[in-house]
Amino acid sequence: MADHFSDINVGEALVQDFVLSLKAYGSISKGDLVYLSNHTTGEIGAVSSATGTQVPVGQALKSASAGDYVPILVRGVAKVTASGSITLGTKVKSVAPGGSYVAASTAYAVTNCGIALQTLSNGDTGLIILTCGGN
Repeated sequence: MADHFSDINVGEALVQDFVLSLKAYGSISKGDLVYLSNHTTGEIGAVSSATGTQVPVGQALKSASAGDYVPILVRGVAKVTASGSITLGTKVKSVAPGGSYVAASTAYAVTNCGIALQTLSNGDTGLIILTCGGN
């Protein structure tokens, strides 16, 4: 397992192009993809960790408990862990939950949510362009 970008940790962002502060509906771990899961009238929807077929809105930049506000990276450059081989420039999606990513051609239910900035082998860590909601 190789770390292809050691300046930041997994679940952190090198570039934060678009970040929202959203309320956690349940416990969320740093690096998890999250989806809009609950709505209270007069508030922006709360988020939960994506578990399979939900459309992710972004990646949690820190862990949070239910009711806490958590910064969500909607678009930017994030550090992730590869689960299988990922080729530079290909679309990626998350293996839900947990923050590891696979090539979009792999048979997982989660929506495509990024583009690989590096070629990664299984277990490697590296950078993707996170594009949740944009593809």
